[in-house]
Amino acid sequence: MEAIEVLPIRVRVTAILRKALLAGEYQPGEELRLTEIAAKLGVSRTPVREAFQSLASEGLLELRMNRGAVVVGIDESTIRDHFELRILLECEAVRRTILANADIGELLVLQEAAEKGGLSESEYRSYNQAIHTFIWRNAGNKKLYDLLVSMWNGPSASFSGRDPDHEAKSIQEHRQLLTFIQAKDINRARTAMRIHLERSMNNILGSFRAAHSKER
Repeated sequence: MEAIEVLPIRVRVTAILRKALLAGEYQPGEELRLTEIAAKLGVSRTPVREAFQSLASEGLLELRMNRGAVVVGIDESTIRDHFELRILLECEAVRRTILANADIGELLVLQEAAEKGGLSESEYRSYNQAIHTFIWRNAGNKKLYDLLVSMWNGPSASFSGRDPDHEAKSIQEHRQLLTFIQAKDINRARTAMRIHLERSMNNILGSFRAAHSKER
């Protein structure tokens, strides 16, 4: 039985901030300070600094010497471009995982636990991440894996709180995805992944629109 992979802290911090930026939870021109973000996320300054660098390379932040970073303005096409690439890559990863005859027994155990309910926020995040990273890793292509890790944005619920409805829908979608992987049904597994990620994209777009409507 394989151990469940835990992504590095810098990747998790980058994912949280990427989601918040795409959802419009920070406004263009707003300054993000290392110390404040580190305290909010309960981590040291180092992974936050590394996250700022990664997000600057994506064009979401502009780095300021010794002052943190400033939010760069984005539009809906930025969000769509991000998720459309994730959909292409993750659907291919699903296909490769099925062809590799990957054993998803560990994921089924996690899925059953999730369906029983009562997961804490951190437990839900770990479960959600485990589903996706298992597929990336078992696709058997390190470059593909690295690209997907670099694009990870975590659950698409709000940065500031949990969304039980979103979590329940995601758990249902993961069940469908795992069922099709277990049945080695490539077409339906790819479709399940696409639907899952499109809903995440629409959640982020909804948050982005709501955030920007408040500016008017």
